[in-house]
Amino acid sequence: MVEAVLFDYGMVLSGPPDPAAWARMLEITGLDEERFHAAYWAPRHAYDRGTHTGADYWRTALRTAGVELDDAQVEALIDADTLVWTQPNDPMIEWAARLRTAGTRTGILSNLGDAMTAGVLRRMPWLADFHHRTFSHALKIAKPELAIYRHAAEGLGVAPAQILFVDDRSDNCAAGQAAGMQVIQYTSHPEFVAELESRGLGELWRTGRLTP
Repeated sequence: MVEAVLFDYGMVLSGPPDPAAWARMLEITGLDEERFHAAYWAPRHAYDRGTHTGADYWRTALRTAGVELDDAQVEALIDADTLVWTQPNDPMIEWAARLRTAGTRTGILSNLGDAMTAGVLRRMPWLADFHHRTFSHALKIAKPELAIYRHAAEGLGVAPAQILFVDDRSDNCAAGQAAGMQVIQYTSHPEFVAELESRGLGELWRTGRLTP
């Protein structure tokens, strides 16, 4: 049985990055796509893990590319970064609401830095409806560390074996399995629904709850 569904945020509840917001970050930094990507991702896990604040992250990331930022540029990058990752994935958002209406508990387990979390919660107020939310920066641990999965399960008040965890990354999914959860890797929406059906969980998708 599945008594709770635990969602990753990025690329599961949110959709693909907004290209206009990404272009805005390139404009602010003056970097080309390749150099910006390298700078953006290198310290990202440390930001998600709470090692850097949002402002520290951006200054650290861009300094490696030879770009020094003023305060206004840092704020503009934080705002644009939020826009990049707040395009809603409506079918999954609607499913989460259907689950809650049916009495199935819902949670979020996301690697997000402090400024990103604040921006996402501001732009996506429906996230407050989830029964429990685990954001990595607040705990100073991040997926795929097993401790963060245990924290999410305890917050939901559901045994790991009765939690379905949905994430787009294979390493995070493997860690969810190691933590004892049922896991589906989210690659596309049609494939996700087909996987639910193949596991006998179609009723969970359609009605939001499995009946004994």
